Amino acid sequence: MLRHYDALGLVRPTGRTVGGYREYADEDIRRIFHVESLRTLGMSLRQIGRVLQDPGFTPSALIGDLIREAEGRLSREQELLGRLRAVDSSDPSGWEDVLSIVELLHGLGSPNAARRQQAVLAPAADAPAQVLAEAILAESDPNVAGALRWALARADHDVVASLAPGLGSENVEVRRRAVLALTEIPGDEAAAVLVDALEDPDTTVRRHAALTLGAGGRSEAVPILVDMVVEGANDVEAAEVLGTLARDPERAGRIRSALVDELAASHGSSAVRMRLVQALAEMPAAVALGVLQRLAHDDDRSVARTAAALAGMLEARTHDGARGIGPSSGA
Repeated sequence: MLRHYDALGLVRPTGRTVGGYREYADEDIRRIFHVESLRTLGMSLRQIGRVLQDPGFTPSALIGDLIREAEGRLSREQELLGRLRAVDSSDPSGWEDVLSIVELLHGLGSPNAARRQQAVLAPAADAPAQVLAEAILAESDPNVAGALRWALARADHDVVASLAPGLGSENVEVRRRAVLALTEIPGDEAAAVLVDALEDPDTTVRRHAALTLGAGGRSEAVPILVDMVVEGANDVEAAEVLGTLARDPERAGRIRSALVDELAASHGSSAVRMRLVQALAEMPAAVALGVLQRLAHDDDRSVARTAAALAGMLEARTHDGARGIGPSSGA
């Protein structure tokens, strides 16, 4: 090393002994330590030579270059690590399996959306859940994302575990992609993760989770579904899900109370109250009829007329049901 430093002119010995050995003074030793210290920053010996030869050299520009070089190396190493983990998670039985996963990864990494979609839908594509989940969380093209969710829903294991970290991302777009994918995964494991998503700060994430959980009969979704009706965000769909949930007598009272409370709180906002009235019409007659009959005398004439009409429909439906008249009765 010292001979190499000498040849490059980085550190030259002060002199030599009679036997030809290099002699270094204290200043030379300090210079050697300076060289070694700068090497720990990833500097090349050529760069170190420039620094030591020019006492007035400003470090900021060179340090900035070193940071960018280090970030580039880290990015390449992370990409390699991700590729190796993807291959490992596929549990390859031979090198043909390895090559198949690598080909899929190349396809998923294409800048062309059509090429990415083709890679997902290829007959030979049999990617592990981890690979598909990571691709979904990074995919911005809706068509490719749809193909990835389709493929992931058919993966045999580790699907929810691969997607769940996406809900913890600081990037709201990643969380939205994660919740959309989870809504297409059946089963209690996905539902348990979606319950946590009801607390997400992003309304879109909360709403996707609530609609799926409510459709699956989970009462935790009721507050978000009621908020959706109030805010007019997918309010028709939210009202239908609330109506389905209200068929359970244990949930019906809670849902009716939530809607009635919002009606009282929204006094003066005709549009909100109209949405709440229409949501009540999705409820079973035993749940909604009394409320609608009272609203038929509301000060807001639009609300009153709508409530009266809907109450009449529910009454007719109730009477027809009691007399055994239905769509299949021929009446």
